[in-house]
Amino acid sequence: MNIPLYIAVMAVLLLMSAYFSATETAFSSLSKTRLKLISEKSKKAALALKISEDYDKLISTVLIGNNIVNISIASLGTVLFVHLMGDIGATLSTIIVTIVVLIFGEVCPKGIAKDRPESFAVFSAPIIRVLIVLFSPLSFVLAQIKKLISKLFRSDDSSSMVQEELMMIVDEVEQEGGIDSEESELLHNAIAFSELRAEDILTHRVDLEAVSIDADKKEIAHVFSESKFSRLLVYEDTIDNIVGVIHQKDFYSETSITRRSVKDIMTPPVFILKNEKIDDLLKKLQQTKSHIAVILDEYGGTYGIVTMEDILEELVGDIWDEHDEVVEECREVDESTFHIDGMMNFEDFCEQFDIEAESQSISIGGWAAEQLEKIPEKDDSFTFGKLNVKIADTDNNRASLLEIHILEEAPEEEPVAE
Repeated sequence: MNIPLYIAVMAVLLLMSAYFSATETAFSSLSKTRLKLISEKSKKAALALKISEDYDKLISTVLIGNNIVNISIASLGTVLFVHLMGDIGATLSTIIVTIVVLIFGEVCPKGIAKDRPESFAVFSAPIIRVLIVLFSPLSFVLAQIKKLISKLFRSDDSSSMVQEELMMIVDEVEQEGGIDSEESELLHNAIAFSELRAEDILTHRVDLEAVSIDADKKEIAHVFSESKFSRLLVYEDTIDNIVGVIHQKDFYSETSITRRSVKDIMTPPVFILKNEKIDDLLKKLQQTKSHIAVILDEYGGTYGIVTMEDILEELVGDIWDEHDEVVEECREVDESTFHIDGMMNFEDFCEQFDIEAESQSISIGGWAAEQLEKIPEKDDSFTFGKLNVKIADTDNNRASLLEIHILEEAPEEEPVAE
């Protein structure tokens, strides 16, 4: 028996096992975006990218090759050890070959390929392309078997990438230093953008600045001056019947208030329902060259408005101008006491105080009214988890300012309204 030949063949097979293991890990771990960039300058990278597009055929070839070489190593090892050690040779062969293949044919090559997936995929591409052609008959048979099994165990789960997965990818890229925190925030906003609806970002009707179509021009000028808004809604009879929008530049001439009537200078309003997605709303505002959309409730009444600025702020954050009043939504009074603006976003509030709660309302003031189960009045209070919530001030039957006190220990009972 030619023992050196056996050992040499087993060593070559071990290298092939390492190659197949590393190839599998490299192609499953690589970044296609990064590989696309490399492929612009390298033909091998372009080949690797093309191979990665048909991952099923690739993985079938790798598994076929890996099993062939591993079984061959085990068979040759058994013959060699039985020849050298006699009856205990088979047992020794199983133990030694398993350990050697595990370390040098699986763990080490996979670890190396995991650290440099794109580089190894580019190196492996020409070899694996030949093997894909060579093993194509077997790959075809395996593909048909896979289809049959998939039909038997069909899953209803969607394989498409969900929003949460995209968010995680952005976080990982930020942690790796590929983007900074501001770019990460912008990407997060862009991903969440399509899920937002008009009711999530609107200005409620109680906060609107609007004038009657029969209003005196001096009165309209006063509203422009006090509100600092560049546009005002125009209603007829009630706020539920919006008939137009006045732009400040149309209301004033070069030196004074225009002599034209309000009906002549106002533009027609854009109406939408409160559940319309804001990406669709943005397109509608662009098409109509409008800056404001009036949100209607289910009865056709005015629910609120959304401006172009509101939509853009969801992407790039708050946009301030010289007339904006800075409102501090959460002000710390002491270590355990905070004053909260009633219009603070409910989800932001939950994140700020690390609580889990659900609400039909968008604002923290609305949530407080739900907990109290009545119209909020000054000094009303209730306890929710670790928080004691007190209505510090009200405005138009709503909680405009809340005082939050963090309790040392959360009570065991359910929230109780006082």
